Amino acid sequence: MNQKALKTLEYHKIIGTLTEYATCDSGKELCRNLVPSTDFHEIVLSLKETSDAVTRVRQKGNLSFGGVKDIRPSIKRLEVGSSLGIVEILSISSLLTTAARAKAYGRHEDSELPEDSLEEFFRLLEPLTPVNTEIKRCIISEEEVSDDASPGLHHVRRSMRSINDKIHAQLNSILNSNRSYLQDAVITMRDGRYCLPVKAEHKSQVSGMVHDQSSTGSTLFIEPMAIVKLNNDLRTLEIQEQKEIEMILADLSNQLAPYLEELETNFNILTKLDFIFAKAALAKHYNGSEPVFNTKGIINIKDGRHPLLDPAKVVPINIHLGREFDLLIVTGPNTGGKTVSIKTVGLFTLMGQAGLHIPAFDGSELAVFEEVFADIGDEQSIEQSLSTFSSHMTNIVQILSQADSNSLCLFDELGAGTDPTEGAALAISILTFLHNMKCRTMATTHYSELKVFALTTPGVENACCEFDVETLKPTYRLLIGIPGKSNAFAISKKLGLPDYIIEDAKTHLEAKDETFEDLLTHLEENRVTIEKERMEIEAYKREVEQLKNRLTQKEERLDENRDKMIRSAREEAQRILREAKDTADQTIRQINKLAKDSGVNKELEAERSRLRSKLQDVDASLSLKKEKSKSQKGIDPKKLKLGDGVKVLSMNLNGTVSSLPNAKGDLYVQMGILRSLVNISDLELLQEESVSIPGGKGNSKRGGSGSSSTRISKSLSISPEINLIGMTTDEAIPQLDKYLDDAYLAHLPQVRVVHGRGTGALKNAVHKHLKKLKYVKEFRLGVFGEGDSGVTIVMFK
Repeated sequence: MNQKALKTLEYHKIIGTLTEYATCDSGKELCRNLVPSTDFHEIVLSLKETSDAVTRVRQKGNLSFGGVKDIRPSIKRLEVGSSLGIVEILSISSLLTTAARAKAYGRHEDSELPEDSLEEFFRLLEPLTPVNTEIKRCIISEEEVSDDASPGLHHVRRSMRSINDKIHAQLNSILNSNRSYLQDAVITMRDGRYCLPVKAEHKSQVSGMVHDQSSTGSTLFIEPMAIVKLNNDLRTLEIQEQKEIEMILADLSNQLAPYLEELETNFNILTKLDFIFAKAALAKHYNGSEPVFNTKGIINIKDGRHPLLDPAKVVPINIHLGREFDLLIVTGPNTGGKTVSIKTVGLFTLMGQAGLHIPAFDGSELAVFEEVFADIGDEQSIEQSLSTFSSHMTNIVQILSQADSNSLCLFDELGAGTDPTEGAALAISILTFLHNMKCRTMATTHYSELKVFALTTPGVENACCEFDVETLKPTYRLLIGIPGKSNAFAISKKLGLPDYIIEDAKTHLEAKDETFEDLLTHLEENRVTIEKERMEIEAYKREVEQLKNRLTQKEERLDENRDKMIRSAREEAQRILREAKDTADQTIRQINKLAKDSGVNKELEAERSRLRSKLQDVDASLSLKKEKSKSQKGIDPKKLKLGDGVKVLSMNLNGTVSSLPNAKGDLYVQMGILRSLVNISDLELLQEESVSIPGGKGNSKRGGSGSSSTRISKSLSISPEINLIGMTTDEAIPQLDKYLDDAYLAHLPQVRVVHGRGTGALKNAVHKHLKKLKYVKEFRLGVFGEGDSGVTIVMFK
């Protein structure tokens, strides 16, 4: 990529901002050296890495690489077997600590998340935790090695502390006994040895070695003879201490030597990650998105914002190029945003090919170009004696000699700086040459001839930067497909230029120019009208969408309330049904007790009436709350016959029809010993065969005694089981005997006698009685699902 285009499009300013986001020196160096790539796959991978880093930062926060130091010189020294210094070892430790932190950051907490392009970087990091732990144990800081780094160092430093204590004790004793001879009551150090500041006139009073004197000569720094040996011993220990430290550093260097490859890999990966996360930080700074790249020369920027303009003031622009047309001519007044438009396209292309996100809407497309050429700004050079036109033309000549179908060319005010007629003709010729080469080109101009050229040439399109004549301010919106007006007359009139001058100026226009300007005015008026209508339509669409959303929310609330009401009604129905069942059970038990005695018809009938009344109340309560099953079908009263098996839904009991329904649909249903008046709407016809009504012939097998009407009566009223639980043996046997007679007469094949487990006395009495009955074929205890040993199944002959 040519350096002139990078400078003209201010690419270096983007790189400067990017470099600030890198946290280590090597990462900053990568940022500074970043240039746009021309390899499609490399660009796509680089953008993917940036996007993945943005995602990780959004999920886990930022990752700092400030601890990454350049350890490459230290690695070279380790290769040749040299020992490293404290600072070098600490730099390696800092690198390993950063590697450990980065590796932990790179782990996915959710194993189901897909791997991204950064996964391999984090996986290849080797923190070398044991070695790093040993370094941290031995070295406290750049100036201090831990006492516990080695036994030898620990012993030497303990001896040094002991001698120091002796020296201070001796010096304090001398200081206190000779205070009048001393300049100050302090202990000082000279040449690494402890001394006392003695007045010059009392030099003979303190025996020892003179190490220094003050600038005035009034004070001598004397090492008393009493501590000379102690100072010598201390100096010897200091030498031993340094040797121990060198041994420790040599040992740590030997521990690091086998991991030279891992150290270099860690450094390279962390540098690369710092660079990638700097790109992610830049994307966040510019609120950028990943552009979609293609090799077809197609550019489609959606709501692009030039990154170097104030984000609060910049107006997003939409530009497309390379699909229907490959040459775009942008016209319009000065300060209208034409130059910003072509700079945005050029800078976005450079940023995208460098793997950087662009400040535009998601889904913006960019193309890979081998070269980007830009002739923008005032190229006048006084030193080279070049006019504006000459300097521009020199640049254009170089561009034309290098541009091809894989290039993007950007021209600002093409052909300006010379005679308008010649400049326009030259500009058309240059653009025609580039257009024939299929070179993607954008050019800004004021020349009307270029507007006509764009209107009449296939593959060339006009565009303009919108200008509000009323406010004399540009809107900075780029409108593709519409040529721009210079608006010179309108602006001059708005600024106060007399009308007669403006009218005179119009007379100097050629007829074709005036007609063309009128056409542009008409097009502009139509565009403004269409734009207003489009905005109104968009507003109506938004309003309709809002109304639709509100209606949908209202329907959802209604559905939710309806579901709540249905649930509440069902719960209430279940409660009423449980209450009805409890009442029915209580009533049945009461009827059983009353039936044991004779002469209780009135009481029995009263109890039955009370039960019917209660069940009718239940029916009335459920009629408002019960939601019938979709699969349930109503019973046709005309098809209902006596003896049909039905289920009473409100009581959840099976029974047989004992009377046909009246005009209101009410009929009697026999449920065991309970006979109740119910409505046909509360019944469900059972799929089982109806209870048979035997005829006169062929039914003499089970007893010839009793007429047909007796058998019908029994078959309608008998239950398939009898419950004897709670009765004594004397109470149960008569009840059982009468029930078995009725069941036999009703031609039931078998019945179920419920006697419960208890002590077994009732069961034994039942079995003893069954053995005496001649019409009982056999009997057995119930199995699982029938009641087990609490039930006896009786089969008739």
